[in-house]
Amino acid sequence: MNKILSVLIFAGIASSSVVHAAGYGVVDLEKVVENSTYLKQQNTSLQQKMKPQTTKLEQLGKELEAIQTRAQQSTNLSQAEQQKMAGQYQAKLKEFNSIQQALQTSVQSSIQVMNQTLDRQVKQVAEQLRKENNFDGVLNKNTALAYDPKYDLTDKMIQKVNAIK
Repeated sequence: MNKILSVLIFAGIASSSVVHAAGYGVVDLEKVVENSTYLKQQNTSLQQKMKPQTTKLEQLGKELEAIQTRAQQSTNLSQAEQQKMAGQYQAKLKEFNSIQQALQTSVQSSIQVMNQTLDRQVKQVAEQLRKENNFDGVLNKNTALAYDPKYDLTDKMIQKVNAIK
């Protein structure tokens, strides 16, 4: 009886080990990000959205340079003219800084939303690939010390992430 019980226990342990041998898939997240049509579209949209402000910043930068050059070259200006020029410079500089700060805040906010969206998409696809391949998990290729290339899911991940609308 003890011998049969021992065999059954050993068989149970062995079978649970076999069932759990699903393995892990790997994904090159850097490559997924580089090939993300979502990020490419969002970057293009963001650049178009920023264009008026960046154009205005370039214009203000040139105007600030011109005022500064004029002030350095005009040594015989009256006190009133110097004050007027300094006032113009300060007003343009204030406008420049205000636009620059608003633009920076807008860009940071947009990047944060893009990152959150892509992160959600990647996690969704990773779970889908994990289930499809009966893996225990999907790891970032860059954190794996060693892996069999046949478990690399990068191309499948790129296709599925890019298919999400």
